[in-house]
Amino acid sequence: MKIFKRSFSLFFFIVCFSSQTEGAIEIDLNSLSKTPKFLSEFGFFEDMKNQTPAVNVHPYSLVSPLFSDQTDKLRFVYVPEGEKLSYVKNKVFIFPVGSTLIKTFAYLNKNGPLEQQLLETRLLINTNDGWKAISYVWNEEQNDAKRAIAGATIPTSFVNSQGDLVAVRYRAPNQNQCKECHQVNKVMTPIGPKARNMDKNLIYQSGEMNQLLYWAALGWIDQKLDSHPIASYTDVNASLDDRARAYLDINCGHCHIPGGSADTTGLYLNLIEENQEKLGIFKKPVAAGRASGNLKYSVVPGHPDDSIMLFRMKSLDPGIMMPESGRALADDAGIKLIKDWIDKL
Repeated sequence: MKIFKRSFSLFFFIVCFSSQTEGAIEIDLNSLSKTPKFLSEFGFFEDMKNQTPAVNVHPYSLVSPLFSDQTDKLRFVYVPEGEKLSYVKNKVFIFPVGSTLIKTFAYLNKNGPLEQQLLETRLLINTNDGWKAISYVWNEEQNDAKRAIAGATIPTSFVNSQGDLVAVRYRAPNQNQCKECHQVNKVMTPIGPKARNMDKNLIYQSGEMNQLLYWAALGWIDQKLDSHPIASYTDVNASLDDRARAYLDINCGHCHIPGGSADTTGLYLNLIEENQEKLGIFKKPVAAGRASGNLKYSVVPGHPDDSIMLFRMKSLDPGIMMPESGRALADDAGIKLIKDWIDKL
């Protein structure tokens, strides 16, 4: 029955999609010779405020998303008509030139009296000259977002999952800061859309469907991929080790990876790393001092409070905390997860 339901959903989607016409993106994304001042100039959304995408812009979601001050993230992707993606196991999909990844950071405030607030929208556009990152900060009217080359600080409040009001100084990065996370071997690249991190269902206009099957129905990818889904670090039914490794992979592994911005540390936290010392276990820091908290090792099995990793996750000091950008708050749930993981090693 499950197979029949999935096949029917795929058939229904193809019928619905075939009746749609390709919408017009209003900017030449291949060259992007002139960067638009306002997000609306691209034509990615039919309704900016409600984040309703144009017919050729599709929502997507990640199994394990990056922590960014408890923001909600609304993700969309545009791929030029007739183009396909390439797949390499354990790597981000290789998108054709003209493709764009769209990510809006927001506080949806579903659990309290505050209204939804759109904060910023980041674009990653694959041009003829490689991936280009652009950030747009939303106006008070919430009907458009303006380019923010120097970034922006947005003092605001949000309602967390427990219904508590939390004050935060949300920081939209400047254009150069994007390179801190999005560069591997000095080449700009996306982080999230790996097959293993997209193997989940999403509700589309045509109904609920696995995202990889949806992309296959669009003709972007092949239906069968040599990939296994990553664990969701919020899934209490998954093993503690799988959850912790998934958390470290998405929150740390894009920098702590061979060729990443933290390559010289020798601490590699991507999902496929198997060397115990490179994962931090009894690994001495490259540079000791204040950022290490005068502790000896990145991870001390059974002793989370003696582990540099946890010390830096807890800190809000800009010279100590990890990740060092992209947050003003500590991730209490993530800290507990990694503390429990170290305790059980």
